[in-house]
Amino acid sequence: MTSSPPRPTQLPHRLPEVEEISAGGVIIGVDNGVAQIAVIARRNRAGRVEWCLPKGHVESNETLEQTAVREVAEETGIVGRVLASLGTIDYWFSASGMRVHKIVHHYLLEATGGALSIEGDPDAEAIDVAWFPLGDVQQHLTFPNEQRIAQVAWERLAGAT
Repeated sequence: MTSSPPRPTQLPHRLPEVEEISAGGVIIGVDNGVAQIAVIARRNRAGRVEWCLPKGHVESNETLEQTAVREVAEETGIVGRVLASLGTIDYWFSASGMRVHKIVHHYLLEATGGALSIEGDPDAEAIDVAWFPLGDVQQHLTFPNEQRIAQVAWERLAGAT
């Protein structure tokens, strides 16, 4: 009996990687003395609704802060101004045959005008927008990393950091 030569072990196919930079934020409005945050709803690839912080890609010649203000206004209808940085989150996902490393810079914004609306979202990704009291918004946000950003915003406003 002759044995065949060992076959070389094939390494799993690795998708090409790309890095995406986005910015967005926690926009705060006050209603009857209660700080509220505007949060958007989107459908994920499986069709489930996810409540998340507004964010989007940096456009040419924009600073991260300018991107955050623009994206928040487009996705929520609320115009704001940046008060402080809240930190950065990053995560990986696959799309269109690529592994994407997404880095999102978050800012605390003060609402200065506008009204809740998803009509300005040029990509029509947002399917709903709502104000939630900042103190319990974590119950509504889908992703733990965004819940952490909301907690940092709460601490910042409370003077803890």
